[in-house]
Amino acid sequence: MSLKKLFVFGFVMMAGVSSFGQANILNANKPEDIGKKSEAQAMVDKEDKPLEYGYVGDRDILWSKGTWEIIDLDERVNFPLYYPIDTNNIGTNRRALYDVLVKAIKSGKIENVYADSYFTEKRTLKDISATLSKIDTTDLGIEQYNAGEEVDAQFIDRRDLGAADIAEYHIRGLWYFDKRLAELKYRILGIAPVAPDVNFIDSGQTDLVELFWVWYPDAREVLHDAKVFTGGNTSQTISFDHLLNSRRFDGIIYKEDNVQGDREIDEYIVDNAFMQLLESQRIKEQIRNFEQDMWSY
Repeated sequence: MSLKKLFVFGFVMMAGVSSFGQANILNANKPEDIGKKSEAQAMVDKEDKPLEYGYVGDRDILWSKGTWEIIDLDERVNFPLYYPIDTNNIGTNRRALYDVLVKAIKSGKIENVYADSYFTEKRTLKDISATLSKIDTTDLGIEQYNAGEEVDAQFIDRRDLGAADIAEYHIRGLWYFDKRLAELKYRILGIAPVAPDVNFIDSGQTDLVELFWVWYPDAREVLHDAKVFTGGNTSQTISFDHLLNSRRFDGIIYKEDNVQGDREIDEYIVDNAFMQLLESQRIKEQIRNFEQDMWSY
């Protein structure tokens, strides 16, 4: 990379980090000026794109291990993926990860949506709409329908899943040792929001379901444009893409590639949450130790 390209890349990264939502706040003469960017800032933002993945040849992968993880949104370190859940009193530049994904799917910016983590059954917005919302008719509405009348809107109950309903995320990724770089690396393949079934969510049911799976490389542009507030320093923010790729979250492995058909941990360690957690930690340590073992003689 030439010196000129390196300088431009550094400037873009610095500008992208510091332009989160509060652009021009110190120079604004009135509240309407907050967020308005100069021509230079707009030009930099136009060129701002997610850092491209490098090409990895199959022959360069000495070892790999596929894992599935749970990101529990009750954990404080994972709060940036959960909040804000109330968007009435906050700017449009801050949204929860679920809102970012659903909005992008509805607008067509994310097209590769699937029913499972193996990405075998593709879904459309129409296919997943029944998973994201429930429409029910009250007794008075049913009476109107049976009488051949048009059902009034007030007799139709609609329940949409929102960011507040998301309990966790499931991610699928691949750990691999690049023998050309002599380095253990990680690549996210897919991500899925998990929430109670919308048809029973108000009845107290706690069983969680995966709403849909997003092929992560297809969502990187959207997640790069969406900035996340990590706390501590308002002017130093990052994108969802940066947060996830740099693994700035706490994940618990619940499944790995294995000969038993990729069975989950709770299938062979039953009714013992503590031992399941230890097994997850054992798998994680096994992956981490692989790189160190490569240099042991």
